[in-house]
Amino acid sequence: MIKTGIFVGSFNPFTIGHDSIVRRALPLFDRLVIGVVGDNVHKPDMPSAEERIKVISDLYADEQRIVVKAYHGLAMDFAKAEGAQFIVKGVRTVSDFEYEQWQADFNRRLGGIETILLYTEPELASVSSSALRELSHFGVDVTAFLPKK
Repeated sequence: MIKTGIFVGSFNPFTIGHDSIVRRALPLFDRLVIGVVGDNVHKPDMPSAEERIKVISDLYADEQRIVVKAYHGLAMDFAKAEGAQFIVKGVRTVSDFEYEQWQADFNRRLGGIETILLYTEPELASVSSSALRELSHFGVDVTAFLPKK
């Protein structure tokens, strides 16, 4: 059986923190699907899913075990559709852990999908997409926080 994991998010933008989670999760799986939220009504000014998918796909173009695609709805339904047994999540803070804990419980109870939490590397704990968007809004160059191919 192929061991498949999914890593989902809006990835607006995809940061060095996201890249760290992907690279650390990859050895655990035969296939890792990066699911880009395609229908986030809470973030209407977000670049299209296609634009975000292209950025991430280009980054991992040489890694055959990584697939990048849009998804709509619940992560556990996306996991089932992809034949994934695991959802991978990154955790930076205690509040992240508490949020992911209840989500993991529902994903397991309702979908039979296990969640694997990877703790953020300490030097990346302050890196978040929302912080980068805010800094960018004020003209700060955030390219140091974006992964390079």
